[in-house]
Amino acid sequence: MKPAEINLKWDALQQRIAEDFDSEKPDIKVMLFLIGVQELGQGPRKFSKRQKEELMHIANCKLFSMLGFYELEGLDQDGWPHWKLVKTVPNYTLLEQEFMIKSLIISYFEELEIS
Repeated sequence: MKPAEINLKWDALQQRIAEDFDSEKPDIKVMLFLIGVQELGQGPRKFSKRQKEELMHIANCKLFSMLGFYELEGLDQDGWPHWKLVKTVPNYTLLEQEFMIKSLIISYFEELEIS
């Protein structure tokens, strides 16, 4: 996707999530948290700060697995997914990182048919 297309789809996705949750437009961190909760598959509940960070890590791994950088190793005894890095993620500039993450988040929600 080109940057202009990413921006249009990102704005539409943010608006949809804001409406669904009756909240402000979510930023990338909030989107990663939501994906992490979805991938954990244990439903919404209270999470500690550390668990929220882990959920965002799960989301990043899930998103970058779509490009072949991570593989799911399995679940631990508490049902939390664990990923392994299978190829090095290139060093993107900050702008490239932002567009890459936004593009992957859009693709993730499109695959779930939520966007």
